[in-house]
Amino acid sequence: MTAKIENSKTNLEFAAKLLDKRELHSCNASLKKESIDLLDELIDFLFPHFSNKIYYSQEDVLAKLQLLERNVISLLKIINGKSEREIESKAASFISTIPKVHDMLWEDADAIYRGDPAAESIDEVILAYPGFMAIFIYRLAHELYKLEIPIIPRILTEHAHQITGIDIHPGAEIDSPFFIDHGTGIVIGETTRIGRNVKIYQGVTLGALSVDKSLSNTKRHPTIQDDVIIYSQAVILGGSTVIGKNSIIGGNAWVTQSVPPNSVVYSKIEVKVRSNENYFNTMEFVI
Repeated sequence: MTAKIENSKTNLEFAAKLLDKRELHSCNASLKKESIDLLDELIDFLFPHFSNKIYYSQEDVLAKLQLLERNVISLLKIINGKSEREIESKAASFISTIPKVHDMLWEDADAIYRGDPAAESIDEVILAYPGFMAIFIYRLAHELYKLEIPIIPRILTEHAHQITGIDIHPGAEIDSPFFIDHGTGIVIGETTRIGRNVKIYQGVTLGALSVDKSLSNTKRHPTIQDDVIIYSQAVILGGSTVIGKNSIIGGNAWVTQSVPPNSVVYSKIEVKVRSNENYFNTMEFVI
């Protein structure tokens, strides 16, 4: 009987806590779905590769832009604390960036096509390259981030992370063209700045030296200047770290200080050839 009373008390306490949390952190259940739906609509609109819709005239395109603006307004209304006028202003501002984003994305796709011998066409890049898709979604999310729209930019870039394996914070500043090759495991932090014609391979981390919450409003991630190549598994950390123009960062390099322009940074690998005499002495591991 005592155990039953204790369980009942515990359940009541849990119920009260759950209700309290639901009230404090309530969020419209459709926010994530609607955000991704809008993203898919933008992808369909900007690149015919993903859509069956045919636009026959400039008027068709302008009408679609107006519809997209109304859809952005509907999405922003899900987020509490915004006036009607502010929502409409932010939606209009976002839609006004679409032509610029479109141009940047075509530059990105062209750079990937020209820089990858395996790419047979720019259409293949757009349709099949996870690096391009991650950049595509980042560029849209970044425009929303700059407008100080909460939550939605992270929903979009985390969606990109899930489908591509590439984690780009929407706050990062990335110029165009930008080339991600392969891409799996890339992490680009919030205050990263990346210049033009930068090429990054799989597993690269552009991160912070410290994750202290008090540093949230400071530049914590590195700056990568124009024409830099960063090979796989390199780690570059720190808000004051600058990789100078036209530099090469080799695979598996660990960089926590600035590198001047035209530098080459790499990890030195030492090779030792075992002789028959000492071969068995080196077998010291246990499985």
